[in-house]
Amino acid sequence: MGIQLTQLVNGEVISLEDLFGKVVAIDAFNWVYQFLSIIRQPDGTPLKDSKDRVTSHLSGLYYRTLKLMEAGIKPVYVFDGKPPEFKAVGQRRRDVREEAAREWKLALEKQDYEAASRYAKRSTSITAEHIDGAKRLLEAMGVPFVQAPSEGEAMCAHLVKQRAAYCAASQDYDTLLFGATKLVRNLSITGKKKRGNSVVMINPEMLALESLLKNLGISYDQLIMLGILIGTDFNPGGISGLGPKKALLRVKEKKTMEEVFGGLEWNFPVTPEQIFDFFRNPPVVDYELNFRDPDEEKIVKIMCDAHDFSYERIINSLKKITENKPQSSLSRWIK
Repeated sequence: MGIQLTQLVNGEVISLEDLFGKVVAIDAFNWVYQFLSIIRQPDGTPLKDSKDRVTSHLSGLYYRTLKLMEAGIKPVYVFDGKPPEFKAVGQRRRDVREEAAREWKLALEKQDYEAASRYAKRSTSITAEHIDGAKRLLEAMGVPFVQAPSEGEAMCAHLVKQRAAYCAASQDYDTLLFGATKLVRNLSITGKKKRGNSVVMINPEMLALESLLKNLGISYDQLIMLGILIGTDFNPGGISGLGPKKALLRVKEKKTMEEVFGGLEWNFPVTPEQIFDFFRNPPVVDYELNFRDPDEEKIVKIMCDAHDFSYERIINSLKKITENKPQSSLSRWIK
């Protein structure tokens, strides 16, 4: 879900070439969820192997990661750990998924495949099996992954702040509230996409925290308060009647926590101060990133032998990075 800052901020359109040689910390759950949601059959059914196991996430992860590597980007995936006890979004999301699953079944019975596809995407959930499979594939590809102690977005932000990564990659703006100095959106869905009867080009966009704060005319602490007013995963929906623009005016006028939240109706079990402190000081760990060459044999065992992917497609895609790495630009790999 994340906070809704789209009305207030605009990212700078970039290309994959702008990230050549850069380490990018990727919000793994965010991407895996997208792949599970988007990569489906026309009736909404996810990709599956001969043993009826879902493989949409493996397909998306493999080909998208190779595309990044082919462009000279060095991805590192960060997986969520234990959420804070006050995280409230879980049950709400489960309710939405269960209702969508029921609507998906009804749409299939009516042979309304357009509606079926729509509801199927909303019913998406991530299981431990999905995550374990993603980690095994990344290991075979030589791509490092980090197990965060808590929120993955917080760990992505930490890697960026520690200069272990150049930027974080996620669709959610929450990474900025955790202090990431640079956030790139749309990196997992870059390219031509069908929207209704037309085709649109989706490009990555970069948001720099310093520029964002300057354009909004607020401090980093005020950005966190703004996010809490609008609504985070810890207080979904935010304050009733306060949209992004009104919330921005309030943090500019009131400035302090006591003034900003004073007199507002607060209907959440967690306090604004607890949420603020979590964004300011989330659980993180230092981590050394190690990039390795892909292991073709392991990749084939996972993708082809275990999950029935085409051997030719898997190998031909892999060759784009193992045989065609640009030798003349090796110096640009320095972060």
